Amino acid sequence: MMKRIHHTDFMFAILMTLVLFSCLFSRAEDRPNIVLIMADDMGFSDIGCFGAEIETPNLDRLAVSGMRCTQFYNMAKCNPTRSTLFTGLFLPKNNTGNAIPFSTLLGEAGYYTAMAGKEHFDKWVPGQCYAINAFNDSFCFWVNNPFFIPPDGRFQNDFKLNGETIDPKDMPVEDPPFYKTDVITTYALGFLDKAKESKQPFLLYLPYHVAHFPLQAREEEIAKYRGKYRWGWDRVRQARFEKQKELGIVPRDWALSPPEDNINQFRGPYRGNIYKYRSWCDVPKQEQEELDLEMAVFAAMVDRLDQNIGRVLEKLERMDALDNTLILFFSDNGGCPYDGNKDLNIPPGGPASYRTLCAAWANVGNTPFRFYKQYGHEGGCRSHFIAHWPNRIKPGEICDAPAHVSDIYPTLLELAGITYPDRTTLGVMPKLDGTSMLPLFEGKRREEPPIMLSGFSDRFPMVRFGDWKLVKVNKGPWELYNIKNDPTEQNNLAGLMPEKLRELDTRFQQWLDENGAVLKRK
Repeated sequence: MMKRIHHTDFMFAILMTLVLFSCLFSRAEDRPNIVLIMADDMGFSDIGCFGAEIETPNLDRLAVSGMRCTQFYNMAKCNPTRSTLFTGLFLPKNNTGNAIPFSTLLGEAGYYTAMAGKEHFDKWVPGQCYAINAFNDSFCFWVNNPFFIPPDGRFQNDFKLNGETIDPKDMPVEDPPFYKTDVITTYALGFLDKAKESKQPFLLYLPYHVAHFPLQAREEEIAKYRGKYRWGWDRVRQARFEKQKELGIVPRDWALSPPEDNINQFRGPYRGNIYKYRSWCDVPKQEQEELDLEMAVFAAMVDRLDQNIGRVLEKLERMDALDNTLILFFSDNGGCPYDGNKDLNIPPGGPASYRTLCAAWANVGNTPFRFYKQYGHEGGCRSHFIAHWPNRIKPGEICDAPAHVSDIYPTLLELAGITYPDRTTLGVMPKLDGTSMLPLFEGKRREEPPIMLSGFSDRFPMVRFGDWKLVKVNKGPWELYNIKNDPTEQNNLAGLMPEKLRELDTRFQQWLDENGAVLKRK
């Protein structure tokens, strides 16, 4: 016998249904869009709002109307940082093969997802994290390419559009000649058009290649900076440090780390003075002119990156989407000092050149910290970080709480109202290593991460527990620093505090064992 439904029960059921649909609709409307921008091989101080003399008005605008985080850590190298970003894991560990990227979870929750830029992972990252499987639309390339089409045409087959090879002659070039940073943005703007048509919230991931070598830039930007670095890296670095103090990026009582050589024993060849620090006054005049050009090209690349970020911001404004979009900007590691030069007789800048930044200029980029990309010291693994979200992030905030690239994954899930799954069709999911940064965006304190890892492989590992940090150089013994008291790592306490060192080393080994994690060389 059918149960009779009373009028009051029927009206209550309708009311609850309307409430449910109202909540769902409201949640869909309230969920923010996300634009995640990652630079490549740019040091802590290489943008204006973190101390640089380089013109970055669009990033500066985001910083002034948003938040800057001054203790944000990456994994000290391109591929480990991207691997951690997409899996939420410091290292390969138990169930790593089941990891799925945040973009997949966002897509399943109703987001339109797109990527335009560089793709580069460690070998342990599973296939489901690759762009072809992780985004609705993608334009990407693997690892290292020139920015112009070189005279011999090499790298023309390295680009993929939704998994299919695409030739540069078939790409949209709005402002000839072909320049990779511009082309990445043009594809991104097209993806934003598709996002608007979809009427869904969207995730746009923009891993630009700037300012990774080769040093190549458009002539008009190079001309803007030519001659501005003739006063030398010593004075430029000091000027950046003073500006950082004026901006409130670093406290006024900090000590600037002394300049030093790149002593990485695993990257070569060691040609000439590329890895060496010299006082600028000891550099011959003709070489000063050449080094001025080198840094001018680097600055021009960063300048053009900022212009392209401006194109994205203009698009978001025209879409009336900027106010409901969280924009995050950071870099994958610190300044790169490694000798990848192809021909030292061809000066940097043009399509035929293939030149890299010397260690002394990379040291300027990492002001006020020590060492470089790959190193677990702060110069290698500490990044500028900007978060912009109108009406949600208080303008002009400077946050000094520690955070890590592994925190981005859980942050984006919380924004979208997604619970990280314990299990998927792939099997049991690995436990995320990070925690959401939303409390920081809201101006609150959060519990500090219990552990943070960085540094490239077992050669330059970094482990941080609260204020205490362990770090190695060239697979040597642990060094010990108190980052709160000694943020620029001037005083190695390993010899003075052997018991503390042993305690932290034991805690790290326990973490590795408990997580089935291993330090990988590649």
